[in-house]
Amino acid sequence: MNLKLLKEIHDTIIEFETIYIFPHNRPDGDAMGTAYGLKHMLDATYPNKAVTVVGESSEFSKFIGIPDVIEDESVFENALGISVDTGNLTKLGNPQPRLCKKTIKMDHHIKAESFGDIEYIDTSRPAAALIVLDLYEAFKDEYVLPEKAAEALYFGILTDTGRFKYSSVTGDTFRSVSMLFDLGFNSEKIYRYLDSRTIEFTQYKGFVLQNIQFTENGVAYFKVLPEYLERFNVSLEEATSIVNELGVFKDIPIWALFAEYEGVIVRCRLRSKGPAINKLAAKYEGGGHAMASGASLGTWDRVGLLLKDADDLAKEYLGNN
Repeated sequence: MNLKLLKEIHDTIIEFETIYIFPHNRPDGDAMGTAYGLKHMLDATYPNKAVTVVGESSEFSKFIGIPDVIEDESVFENALGISVDTGNLTKLGNPQPRLCKKTIKMDHHIKAESFGDIEYIDTSRPAAALIVLDLYEAFKDEYVLPEKAAEALYFGILTDTGRFKYSSVTGDTFRSVSMLFDLGFNSEKIYRYLDSRTIEFTQYKGFVLQNIQFTENGVAYFKVLPEYLERFNVSLEEATSIVNELGVFKDIPIWALFAEYEGVIVRCRLRSKGPAINKLAAKYEGGGHAMASGASLGTWDRVGLLLKDADDLAKEYLGNN
């Protein structure tokens, strides 16, 4: 926890009456949880400020909140923009926080691009939502953390840590989360939501597990073809959300899930149990964490190239372990 930078963020928040919060495009649970956890905390603490989350919505996390769509860029001119859970500007799309008078970046990914007047990056935190909790802890005599904020933050932390299963989880993770429960938070609603599945989605999941493919050195992968979405009546967001199911097999060090976005762009969700994959992702216009990254391939033709590189990485890892 960098108290000096957190104080700069705190003082800057006090300075502005209008604040816009920007999660990344195709937002996951942590992006939305961080954004709405911060919004609800600021709303409760400073009822006279106008705090708005801006960007794309997500079917997966719409019960946490639905961001506003703003086309008039002039509204940002005298506002504070806070980017959350985002390593580079290309993942933010439009509008962007740099349109604002001042910008704060709050992120937990390996640094990919510098932007913002204040950059707070803590790669030791397995979820960006934990940085909001760090801000709260540093100034808890001033901040109010209502139930809606606690719910959003817990959702972000829970989903980005794989329900606290990933190796990036530490004692500090649980100590921070314990503050939410000390404030009276009840996690039952979150688990009930996450554990609910439609029949169609369950059938799709079975189909994926039956049709996973493997490279010579144990890289598991699956291609989400557009026809599968129609066949099983699942959204693209739902179809790609099961990426971690590919890692349940023994002796599988790396796994990848490929899908087509906007009808033309092929992207990859890349995961690992051992070898660092963020450099591999960066080779394909992506990035992220050492054990969880994403890549943009552009076309299906490049899938084979990434799989070859992933297989080489898996071979090297298996040979040394």
